Amino acid sequence: MTGQVHDALGHEARGMPRSEAEIVELLRHARLRPTRQRLALGALLFTDHGRHVTAELLHAEAVAGGERVSLATVYNTLHQFRRAGLVRELAIDGTRTYFDTNTSNHSHFYVEQDGKLMDIPEGSIRVDGLPKPPEGMRISHVDVVVRLVAAPRD
Repeated sequence: MTGQVHDALGHEARGMPRSEAEIVELLRHARLRPTRQRLALGALLFTDHGRHVTAELLHAEAVAGGERVSLATVYNTLHQFRRAGLVRELAIDGTRTYFDTNTSNHSHFYVEQDGKLMDIPEGSIRVDGLPKPPEGMRISHVDVVVRLVAAPRD
């Protein structure tokens, strides 16, 4: 695996907005109908590589951009995107759920004071000694979240 981030279509993720045609292609490739709301949320979500959002944050961005969409629709759409493999879902403390547009197997820093989630550079974490999964099961990926707090000042 290289240090580049790729989306669900295998395209290198870019730090710029995607065109509507690219979002339509992404949705169709995932076998999702490109509805108005999926396109609007996709335009917000699939712009920067490795974007980490909560449903509440994405909803606020959509409303601020003039999109008329309910929080329930945002949750439903994010879960559809997860089932289609377009985003990864990360539950933090059982109280907060983030959706990550970088679907590769990678780890995260979590800044506890402000709830910020950041990617850990590839190769910085090594996980050894995983247990053998139960019969008929396989490990799909390992989520590692390293929690951060501000260091005391000297």
